[in-house]
Amino acid sequence: MLKVFLVEDESIVREGLRNNIMWQQYGFQFAGEAGDGEMALPLIRKVQPDLLITDIKMPFMDGLALARIVSSEFPQMKILIISGYDDFEYARQAISVGVEQYLLKPITRFSMQKALMEIREKIENERAQKDYMGKFKEEMLEYEQFSRRNFFEKVFEGHLSVQEIYEEAQRLSLEMDARGYNLAMVSLWEKKETGVRSQDSRLVAGRREELTRYFLRYPEYLMFRWNINTYGILMKGEGEQMEELKQKCMDHIVRICSGHDGELEWYLAIGDPVERLSLLPQVYSKVNHMMSYRFLKPEQHILTMEVDRGQGDGLREEGESGGLGGVDIARADPEIIKNFLMRGQPEEIEDFVDGYLESQQQALGSRMFRDYLMLSIRFTTASFVEKLGYSQEELFADGNSSLIQNTSLSPEDMKPYMEGLIRRAIELSNRVMDRQGKTLIKKALEYIEENYRKDSISLNEVAGAVEVSANYFSTVFSQEMEMTFTEYVTQKRMEQAKRLLRQSDAHTGDIAAEVGYRDPHYFSFVFKKTQGCTPREYRSGKGQAGS
Repeated sequence: MLKVFLVEDESIVREGLRNNIMWQQYGFQFAGEAGDGEMALPLIRKVQPDLLITDIKMPFMDGLALARIVSSEFPQMKILIISGYDDFEYARQAISVGVEQYLLKPITRFSMQKALMEIREKIENERAQKDYMGKFKEEMLEYEQFSRRNFFEKVFEGHLSVQEIYEEAQRLSLEMDARGYNLAMVSLWEKKETGVRSQDSRLVAGRREELTRYFLRYPEYLMFRWNINTYGILMKGEGEQMEELKQKCMDHIVRICSGHDGELEWYLAIGDPVERLSLLPQVYSKVNHMMSYRFLKPEQHILTMEVDRGQGDGLREEGESGGLGGVDIARADPEIIKNFLMRGQPEEIEDFVDGYLESQQQALGSRMFRDYLMLSIRFTTASFVEKLGYSQEELFADGNSSLIQNTSLSPEDMKPYMEGLIRRAIELSNRVMDRQGKTLIKKALEYIEENYRKDSISLNEVAGAVEVSANYFSTVFSQEMEMTFTEYVTQKRMEQAKRLLRQSDAHTGDIAAEVGYRDPHYFSFVFKKTQGCTPREYRSGKGQAGS
């Protein structure tokens, strides 16, 4: 029920309107009245009616002054002016402040009823349109996140020229123009014991959402998803702002993520600012290098360029002695390798191996230590792939068969040996995940095929049907299908709708219900947004949508 408030200084007129109009019959609830604008304003602010009916000439504050204030404070509120003055100038001023209708006294019941019905219809249409836009934006958010991730991948991997960056950013409504840029990567995952690579992270959802809410508030930060467990934050601003933006970014991530050490593993790698977009691939390369150190120094959550250079707590230890005396047993722990196999990415392998061997650089001069390290790496990777269902022979296949024949390695051979085994183990692990992902997607597509006509179908529902979290399902679906879940469902619905529009005489409302839209108006809204024409235009052949 819509609320209406009446302001009229003539009590007889005010009482007549209040008592003689069947407000509820026209969808309105009479919410209050006042004799002039000054008395009415505080009541209007409290009641916040949908419709204000006010006389134009009143003592203390007239209707036009009241309308100006109300229009400014409550732009969605409709205003109906009533007046005994048949004067163009009053009408012109009323229109200028956004008055919906202008009725002359004496007010007839018919004219008031007609005005109420027209205003109610307009309010309902505007609210419906607003609801449609909100729902559509919510559905498209998943697509925007997917597109944003692809865009930033191309930027940081150096696949776009500066001109192409600006052009694609404009298509995505991203503001990239600045005098300084920097990059942070934050990785979050749940602590859990498992023999396979981490796929899902249910406990980090709250932290991730809180981080997203914070960074979305500030245009200086552009947050995007990098992979299942890692998010990027591009910082941009004036040169003198960059250090402040970097510190605020660090402080907020620390505040959100710290204090959950029993459940959550988190790491932040943050680079140094640059002045050009073309230098962002270099920043990413350094940040990715630093992020690989999370496996070598798990107690250190913040990884910065200063740390990488050996300042502060440092990732590189100084003053180590040569030979076996320089061995850092903690750094040679096979669990470090196992942890990387479960959570590391292929693009991190080289940086990880460099850091792992660098921490034992002087001890690598000892043949005894190299033999120990070689066997430790071999046994750890073999154990990892066996838990995946592969044999040791499969680990050493595809060009790696020579690795298992080596009984001793030179210091120069350690890096390619270690990289080869780890790369092969992760490749086998990814095969398992790919098979699992394809099986998951196959089940999801079957479920969608059976249920896309239901208005209630959602990403959460389908994720539950295939028994994974919505976060993981969304990522896997977009990677496998190269489109988001919402895009896929909408596409299926639109394809079926177009067939029905062309091949049947069914009413548009019936077709909307048939393809999963309870509200025919929303169906028409989505159809025009995605197909470029209305359902009626498409059916008549006037639209541009393909058949």
